[in-house]
Amino acid sequence: MSSETPDLLKRMIISAINAREIESARVSRLLHDEVGQVLSAVGLQMDVLKLDFRAAVPDIVERIHEIQKVLDLAVQQVRTLSYDLNPSIVERAGLRSALDRLVGRFRTAFSGALRLSYDPSVRIPAEIGSVWYKIAELAVDNSVSHAGAQIIEVAVSSNQRAATMEVRDDGRGFNTDSAGGHTAGLGLLLIEHYAAQVPTKVEVKSKPGNGTVVRCTWRRSRN
Repeated sequence: MSSETPDLLKRMIISAINAREIESARVSRLLHDEVGQVLSAVGLQMDVLKLDFRAAVPDIVERIHEIQKVLDLAVQQVRTLSYDLNPSIVERAGLRSALDRLVGRFRTAFSGALRLSYDPSVRIPAEIGSVWYKIAELAVDNSVSHAGAQIIEVAVSSNQRAATMEVRDDGRGFNTDSAGGHTAGLGLLLIEHYAAQVPTKVEVKSKPGNGTVVRCTWRRSRN
């Protein structure tokens, strides 16, 4: 195998991830600006229908009300999906809210305990928060899908010198020195890619049978 092959593969993977984020943003806008608005417009037309026919067909009011409840639920689900697909979710909602939604989304596919611990005193720049969110998403996804974990915790804390985010699990772990050919290796590659975009330090600690810790640290500049 050529010595250039790993670098070429890395560039291809990163290019694919960037393309996915662009497509996710497009789909998010489509859901919010078009699908959501169409569903809302249908709900308004149902109100008009009630006014037009409630005298002639008294039972129509209750039936239309039931339809509107289904439409309201559909609108809510579309907006939630649009929100989660948007790469700028941290800029729109803040890191704490974004992580809370992330944890809630993964809980539906996880039979163990998945917790978020967030120090309310944490204040970090939006660009750092956006990268931390992407790293947390990768780490939690790996813990849920591949680690066989029963306990996963996302913890964000802060002190006078730095802010830290950790994603910890009690899963099967892996050897970080030989992860390149496995699913964990792809996750590590993407984590490194995101971390390189901003001044944040990322450490991944894992051993077979001892779980995994992904730690992000942002040190405040000293003025």
